[in-house]
Amino acid sequence: MSVKAGKHARELLLKEYRGVLSTQSKAMPGFPFGSVVPYCLDAQGWPLILISRIAQHTHNLQKDPKCSLLVGERGAEDVQAVGRLTLLAEARQLTGEVAIAAAAERYYRYFPQARDYHRTHDFDFWCLQPVRARYIGGFGAIHWLNEMTLANPFAGAAELGMVEHMNQDHVAAIAHYVELAGLPAAPAAELAGIDSEGFHLRIGQALHWLAFPTSCNNPGAVRQALVQLARAEVWPQREASEA
Repeated sequence: MSVKAGKHARELLLKEYRGVLSTQSKAMPGFPFGSVVPYCLDAQGWPLILISRIAQHTHNLQKDPKCSLLVGERGAEDVQAVGRLTLLAEARQLTGEVAIAAAAERYYRYFPQARDYHRTHDFDFWCLQPVRARYIGGFGAIHWLNEMTLANPFAGAAELGMVEHMNQDHVAAIAHYVELAGLPAAPAAELAGIDSEGFHLRIGQALHWLAFPTSCNNPGAVRQALVQLARAEVWPQREASEA
């Protein structure tokens, strides 16, 4: 297994926030059933989804939890020349107040509009536990990956504290990140999440993941990276050992 391919696959999963969820059809046995779902990554780095109890894919997962999530680079003119990932997984519905509350806190930072329909309709949180992945990084760059996800060391109070601090006290720095990355400037961006390799900005309903110059394993390193980016004139390249 290529370590570099695993990293690129993980970064693709971070950069995108919607994919095609394929389940085993209950109504048409033997046929796969594809549907579009938004997702963010949970504390373990697994896709977290919020789906309706009456949706066809939910009925399918209740019968057979084996599924796949197809993710591709957005906006590509030639979809066969860019990265795409098929994540084979087993879906698990989250139960218990603590697990559901943690999922809700995280998911709503990424998709705040979901609060409304979650309150008025019967939706549940599910996570997709990876089993194996097929990553294609372009023509000829084809890899089967047994491991590619990475747990978020900041998930929970540490991440929430950093996100809230940046959104409340460092609006100018966030605007600078948007400019450096060449992202649309309106509406105003907010941090949605932070992981060891980068952070997510939410601009309207769109999400953008931006990589740190180097991996960060503690909040102090995150602060240093964010300060470096706030002072940078161009987005720093990642260290060669991490590219």
